[in-house]
Amino acid sequence: MLTRGKVFSLAVPIILAQAATATTGVVDTAIMGRFGDKADLAAVAIAAVAYSFIYWGFGFLRMSTTGLTAQANGQGDTAESRAILLRALMLGGAIGLALVLLSPLLKIGTFAAFEGTETVESLAKGYFDARIWGAPAYLMGLAVTGWMLGTGKTGQMLAFQIVLNGVNAGLDAWFVAGLDRGPAGIGAGTAIAEWISLGFGLILVAPAFRGHARLIDRAKLTELFAANRDIMIRTLALVFCFAWFVRSGTLISTAITAGNEVLLQFITVAAFVLDGFAFVAEKEAGEAYGARDGKRLTRAMRLTTEFALIAGAAISLLYFFGGGWVLQTFIRDPEAQAAALAYLPWCAAVPFLGIAAWQLDGLFLGTTQGRALRNAGVISAAFYLFADLLLRPAYGNTGVWGAFLLMYVFRAAALGIYVPGLFKGLSRPPQPET
Repeated sequence: MLTRGKVFSLAVPIILAQAATATTGVVDTAIMGRFGDKADLAAVAIAAVAYSFIYWGFGFLRMSTTGLTAQANGQGDTAESRAILLRALMLGGAIGLALVLLSPLLKIGTFAAFEGTETVESLAKGYFDARIWGAPAYLMGLAVTGWMLGTGKTGQMLAFQIVLNGVNAGLDAWFVAGLDRGPAGIGAGTAIAEWISLGFGLILVAPAFRGHARLIDRAKLTELFAANRDIMIRTLALVFCFAWFVRSGTLISTAITAGNEVLLQFITVAAFVLDGFAFVAEKEAGEAYGARDGKRLTRAMRLTTEFALIAGAAISLLYFFGGGWVLQTFIRDPEAQAAALAYLPWCAAVPFLGIAAWQLDGLFLGTTQGRALRNAGVISAAFYLFADLLLRPAYGNTGVWGAFLLMYVFRAAALGIYVPGLFKGLSRPPQPET
């Protein structure tokens, strides 16, 4: 039976790993804040969101791998668990290679959505060109971490992220502070770190490569691609919301863009930390769903949500009372600093307000309910877009932040509609989605 102690022991390594993951964007922003100006900060903001749109769109490699692996473990099928990892690695490598080959077209399409100055756009493209070489490693790394999480190897997941982000931080500092490469140096450091960490991760999961694994299974492949398709649509809808948030800032001023980017890193850190409990929910929900155990599923969600609510409230209070010191310390440009300080209270509300959305994500990802995730993602993105178009013209950046907070409410409400059907479906054997 799942206990609070087990939830805590599983969540701590995940939280530390997620915190390490969050340092990628934080280190990028901090280095640019100390050694660059508002144009450099805005360039990193735009380029990072561009990569979020591309990479998060393929986040299904992590999400579906976790859910399907946990369900296979719940059914006691270790051979299928190994096969899921190998399929995800091959798919991630193939998609990553395609992204490298298509990068010239991707760059044109991606940056057409933003309206930064010529200087900012040029700097952002330098970041994009350097980082794209890490695409295959990054996507295969998602498969590795997804399998680690699905099998409960959270300590290995932590080690993987420490290597990735430790190398990234060191290389970023060297390329920017030492070699004065600017945003392009940030992109290069991140790409190299992704390849180094992939090699380390493959060593950690090497035992899974031993033994029989049936890679070509029509039913399992159909299930994989159906789940991946729907989760990809859901994730793209979510990334669209973050991209639109950044774009809304660019329509106001470069200083607002830079200030919002720094606050977005605060939210990223909070989300990554609180995702620790959502990830435990994902794993436990997947195993309970695979075992067709409704009581176990209910308990997993209740215990993980208890921890998430406490942690979310603590982070919100920490940001509200201590975030100003961080902003004044790490942002050198006075206009960007003023913009970030002005909207810090809005940012501080997100960690607590977002708990319901993050926990429900864990529930539906662990049980691989792709159709519900897809529909809820598209609906909440549409409502967010309407809210931003309504509020931003009237209230400026206050409207931008108001709509952004509403987006978390829309996500939770749209997913909540599907919860009764999910539990009702436990009385029936699982069927692949088509």
